[in-house]
Amino acid sequence: AALALDDPDSLMLVAPADHLITDRAAFLQAVERGIRAARAGRIVTFGMEPTYPETGYGYIRRGDATGDEGVFAVAEFVEKPDRPTAESYVSSGTFFWNSGIFLASAGVLLGELERCVPDLLACTRSAVAEAARDADFLRLEQGHFASAASISIDYAVMERTRDAVVVPARMGWTDIGSWSALWDVATRDEHGNAWLGDVISEDSDGCYVDSVGHLTAILGLKNTVVIATGDATLVAARSRAQDVRRIVDRLKKSSRREVVRHRMDYRPWGHYDVLKEAPKYEVRRISLRPNAGLTLQKHERRAEHWVVVSGLARVTCDGRTVELGPNQSTYIPPGVLHRLENGLPDRGLELIEVRTGSYLGEDDVVRVDARES
Repeated sequence: AALALDDPDSLMLVAPADHLITDRAAFLQAVERGIRAARAGRIVTFGMEPTYPETGYGYIRRGDATGDEGVFAVAEFVEKPDRPTAESYVSSGTFFWNSGIFLASAGVLLGELERCVPDLLACTRSAVAEAARDADFLRLEQGHFASAASISIDYAVMERTRDAVVVPARMGWTDIGSWSALWDVATRDEHGNAWLGDVISEDSDGCYVDSVGHLTAILGLKNTVVIATGDATLVAARSRAQDVRRIVDRLKKSSRREVVRHRMDYRPWGHYDVLKEAPKYEVRRISLRPNAGLTLQKHERRAEHWVVVSGLARVTCDGRTVELGPNQSTYIPPGVLHRLENGLPDRGLELIEVRTGSYLGEDDVVRVDARES
């Protein structure tokens, strides 16, 4: 993002997507306190005042006051502690949860990246310089981006910079990056259970259940997390929810597709849901937003069969355009230029796509224009 800004003095507020902040006014007040320091060339972090000895968070130790109200030097960043250490941090009054939120100017951030991780910055610059624009998307050049080291901003810059300061805050912050954290903030029934979707609970206590697309029933479970999706099902002790990464590591070692691909995929034009996969065919439910459309394109190794379920499809195939309503269908042969559009301005389009062929991957596509993909 810093590379995309023309003005190096522009301030960037970076916040993780999997965090919950319930006190908006306190959040804005903390940001206001950090702006002056950021304009003076500091990288501002926001330390959350700990309310209990959490062992799943990193901590920041506050140093001396900087002269700006509510802003302190960073004495040190510390990794996730054990329980006794976390208890000592909370009682000290000088340690804060590391929220992962920071504020800095684009120029300062790029300068610290150049000093701390020059190879990573070089790869990123090349990926941005050779990027392609596709509708609302900036698609980074894959080769350069893949060459960049996989490292968080905390390790790359924040623990190495001499310019870090911290703004302590209490803003109802929670890192909801784990299933147990979601249980903490969810509305629960009289047995301490929280759920989303179609769930039946019998003689169970303290459970979090998220069921996508089908019924999930639990019986006699205590303090358990159950996540049931179209891709996979996870059942874990709530106290072990942070260890789900161990399962992910095993999936990566086994080269399981679930690591890199979900059944549901969202695009600028809408989304699709993979209903069935097999070696030489695949069935998808495709949903297009009103007035949305895909690129004019062709596929070398697959054919596509489209059946309209609801709405009005405008299909261009080999230079000929037709409109199809519910229960009507069409066939797209391999190698033929085609386009799919929603023919209605105020209603979504739903259709079933059946792909057949020797290869069904997303990279078997030649786009003629880049309106949306």
